[in-house]
Amino acid sequence: MKKLLTILAAAIFLPVLAADFPAGSPKFGTNYEEALATAKKEGKPVVLVFSAAWCPPCQAMKKSVYPSAEVKPLQDKFVWAYLDVDEEPNAKAAEQYKVQGIPHVQFLDKEGKALISQVGGVSAAEFAGILTKVAEKAGK
Repeated sequence: MKKLLTILAAAIFLPVLAADFPAGSPKFGTNYEEALATAKKEGKPVVLVFSAAWCPPCQAMKKSVYPSAEVKPLQDKFVWAYLDVDEEPNAKAAEQYKVQGIPHVQFLDKEGKALISQVGGVSAAEFAGILTKVAEKAGK
């Protein structure tokens, strides 16, 4: 019976978790410190996405920009972190980068130094252009 309940719970909750990021999305982490450590280790710039579940432009970018055909070729050049502004562990990072409006995408070099930020929703093509400029600026 216990095994059946475990299987049933997995069948219900795993699709919900998997649906959180659409297929083709970057490999988002959810921890600021881990993102910085990974960036330093892998020598990649960082994309910090400050967002919230209640933010329509944030959800639109989550569904159609990050997994888009325009962004997909650039995904592996970065370390990605999706930071919900409503979660207490992300408050310090949001304060550090002066997040006032969301979506707020903060771009960092591999050492964690702020490069540029993008506030507000943008199209997939615009976001791909920003990623390209950041990669060039960061030497990737």
